[in-house]
Amino acid sequence: MSETNPTTGSTDAELDDDWEESLPANDASLPSNRFFDRELSWLAFNGRVLELAKDESIPLLERVNFLAIFANNLDEFFMVRVAGLKRRLETGIAVHNNVGRGPQQVLSDIHAAAYALQIDHARVATDVIRPALEVAGVAITLFDDLSSADRKTVDELFVSQIFPVLTPLAVDPAHPFPYISGLSLNLAVRVQNPKSGEENFARVKVPAILPRFVELPTSDDGTIRFLPLEDLIAHHLGSLFPGMSILDHHFFRVTRNEDLEIDADDSENLLKALEKELSRRRFGAPIRLEISDDMDAVTLGLLIRELGMDEGEVYRLPGILGLDQLFQVTRVARRDLKFPQHVPTTVAQFQPPEPGTPADLFGALNEGEVLVHHPYESFATSVQAFVDQAATDPNVLAIKQTLYRTSGDSPIVRSLITAAESGKAVLALVEIKARFDEQNNITWARQLERAGVHVVYGLVGLKTHCKLTQVVRREKSGDISYYSHIGTGNYNPKTSRTYEDLGLFTSSAEVGAELTRLFNELSGYAIEKKFKRLLVAPRYLRNGLLKNIARETEAALAGEKSGIRLKMNSLVDETIIDALYRASRAGVPIDVSVRGICSLVPGRAGLSETIRVRSVLGRYLEHSRIYSFYNGGKPSMYIGSSDMMHRNLDRRIEVLVKIETPEHLERIDHLFELHMSDSSSTWSLAESGEWTRHNGLAGELADIQDTLMSEYSARNSRGKNK
Repeated sequence: MSETNPTTGSTDAELDDDWEESLPANDASLPSNRFFDRELSWLAFNGRVLELAKDESIPLLERVNFLAIFANNLDEFFMVRVAGLKRRLETGIAVHNNVGRGPQQVLSDIHAAAYALQIDHARVATDVIRPALEVAGVAITLFDDLSSADRKTVDELFVSQIFPVLTPLAVDPAHPFPYISGLSLNLAVRVQNPKSGEENFARVKVPAILPRFVELPTSDDGTIRFLPLEDLIAHHLGSLFPGMSILDHHFFRVTRNEDLEIDADDSENLLKALEKELSRRRFGAPIRLEISDDMDAVTLGLLIRELGMDEGEVYRLPGILGLDQLFQVTRVARRDLKFPQHVPTTVAQFQPPEPGTPADLFGALNEGEVLVHHPYESFATSVQAFVDQAATDPNVLAIKQTLYRTSGDSPIVRSLITAAESGKAVLALVEIKARFDEQNNITWARQLERAGVHVVYGLVGLKTHCKLTQVVRREKSGDISYYSHIGTGNYNPKTSRTYEDLGLFTSSAEVGAELTRLFNELSGYAIEKKFKRLLVAPRYLRNGLLKNIARETEAALAGEKSGIRLKMNSLVDETIIDALYRASRAGVPIDVSVRGICSLVPGRAGLSETIRVRSVLGRYLEHSRIYSFYNGGKPSMYIGSSDMMHRNLDRRIEVLVKIETPEHLERIDHLFELHMSDSSSTWSLAESGEWTRHNGLAGELADIQDTLMSEYSARNSRGKNK
């Protein structure tokens, strides 16, 4: 196939690698108050997740799922972002944020906004979702509401299954205050010796190894019932402290700093350094204390003092704590309370010629490039099948792949092992520093090494975040061909079912040669050269996008048609945002679809009047990154792994690839039309920073993800001859 496409106007000099932005990042011509606070913008994103839990048009167990996602998101936010701010304060590094506020001010803002969100979250869980679940036949009940027969059942369960796992820890001169592990749920218990009258404090940890919700026998009317484990333990405290009087008990939960600090520059062995730091993660400083709303001042004072925390870090909450554990409830067998099942289709080009026969992905790629859109199109029959076919094809000589996050039982990893064991040269560039997946990545990195895979850990000081696979194959003619995949999402079969992502498959010799050079740089000492169809961070990606933005700006100033369309998870980088402001001032229409953080202020007179910002949240997590420029009618469009954040552009290896096939350009344009349409259910961002949901009444507005499900099912059901 052709390496360039005259329709798109791609040329060797289109992206000048050493191009500098036309103005410095600190542009004095732009107002100083031109950014939204990135932390508050993230909290606003999680507020949009909470709105989905409130949405009565969404199936009930999916609303429970969004409650759990909200809680899990907030936990990670505190463990990383809030922990980082607190660490700056403690070390005296008073770095101001993107809106000029210092760490202490930012922390105060975060706590105020996060506390309000958590109160709302707890209210929705207690006053809205729990009653609705009970009506629907899925009850989260409390011990006091159980019948005598149920109490007998759970009493027996406690004695046989729970009591042996519990360890009550007293606090007195002979027993120091125990270590409270991060995210653990605990009971603070006050007991009294009836003989001496002496009162003492004790802590009981709710065992994380046991299910958080005890499933009770189904009631006569068919209701599935759950009892919170901590409530069951609370009603059996007497057996843990025999001979003592139980005066009171309260629930609490501590969040700790769980971000890792690894000096990769000084580490002779990054793997060992990471393992050592992982062992210390559980001992990070406490940063948030969640307590049940009935906790007395004496108990709270003890916790604050012993944990070394401030009152401003205390979150007094009604109802059940630790709602991230609601994921357990969502797994009940009630299909009627969940989204309708959707089976991804196989992209037409990768369908077998006849039912029951194997598909030839390499043959399909020799006919043209293939763009796959997950989860609407199957990961298993595209990405997974691509690696599997490469592993078993006797003509394949080498497989090279980056792995950032993957599942523990990944078929991708198994295929790489199979390839290595059959004698193929296999390179796996594993990013073991992928946050919260470090231990998992270490485990299967060692499995790969034992099988003979060449495992490397990227470049010192940079995370390898790009999503790349390259297959080197000897054809029947004796020629060597490259088959490549560049994606926006991880090589993870599990998340591929719920993350929206794009992936480009190509047999382009140009892309193959560029990926070869890039892999050589990542695994060895190759000197980086210019790329033609790729934009690679940290050296070229930001400048490449800035040049595209400047070109649209110049076109608008000259009275020519222009346009910019962007889709990403987060938009924070000030240099990119300033370039978009200058483009907007010139009259360039700019559409932005952002799932999470957006520091750009849209719709401000004299600054960003031509910029619209939308956000799409729903059944699937919007994860693809797309950067599209009108370019005089010859679209310059890229997809890849990078968001517009400092870490992506400056501290990670990221790759974007240019889309050249006209049909692929049209499909992505259609995606933007759906995201920006007033007829679609989305959130829009105002100049004030407020996000407003537009979801219509009784299906007035289209659900973008439902629309795409239907469209892809129809497209691929027609097969190759569509």
